[in-house]
Amino acid sequence: MSRASYLTDAYRTRLETTVTSRGDSGLVFDDTIFHPSGGGQPGDSGRLRHAGGTLRVTTSELVDGQVVHRLEGEAIGPPELGAPVSMEIDWDRRYRFMRYHTALHLLSGVVHQRIGSGITGNQIGEDRARMDFSIPDFSKERAEELIEATNEVAARRLPVEVRFISLEEFAQRPELVRVVEGKIGADGEARLIDIVGFDVQADGGTHVRSTAEVGRLVLDKVENKGARNKRLYLRLQG
Repeated sequence: MSRASYLTDAYRTRLETTVTSRGDSGLVFDDTIFHPSGGGQPGDSGRLRHAGGTLRVTTSELVDGQVVHRLEGEAIGPPELGAPVSMEIDWDRRYRFMRYHTALHLLSGVVHQRIGSGITGNQIGEDRARMDFSIPDFSKERAEELIEATNEVAARRLPVEVRFISLEEFAQRPELVRVVEGKIGADGEARLIDIVGFDVQADGGTHVRSTAEVGRLVLDKVENKGARNKRLYLRLQG
């Protein structure tokens, strides 16, 4: 399994690495800063520079435990196996995903503390994000209250930290699992996102270092997805 620097340093935008695997439509590297799609977060895009030129990465996906970097175009030319490559992510796009992802964790924490877990899914987009709930009597008024409570927590400028615990400890702490998809561990450990003093949960995504970076959230709309399932859309201001 290749290394994954995005799990420990979400702010790293460039990395020198080498090609370890080639497929029909993508490359795998010894290490990567590209976050693969999963857990509601889209895969990163960016560029790969090598001796033969520059390649465009349109997205990245987790396949059999490896981050596959999908390339623009039909055929893969150089670089060859073992070749050195300089990778760079589309930072503005990634940073927006980071802000939205932390915002969803804040909202998840608010819902967990006020109502109980009730979260059935989430998805991050470039211009808005959504979270799905299984909560009776969920209205636009209640959604507005939850968003405002989330903004109040964000304004506290709380540190957001990444830490790891053993899988044994993780198995004994079911409260850490809200909505978990994708890669949440590395080297036999479970990865946690700790919004210090507010909420801790398992997650494999990228996040900002402080809730101050999230900014202010606004409610976009609420959809009824069934008798109990509701969908809340939110946007970042700025």
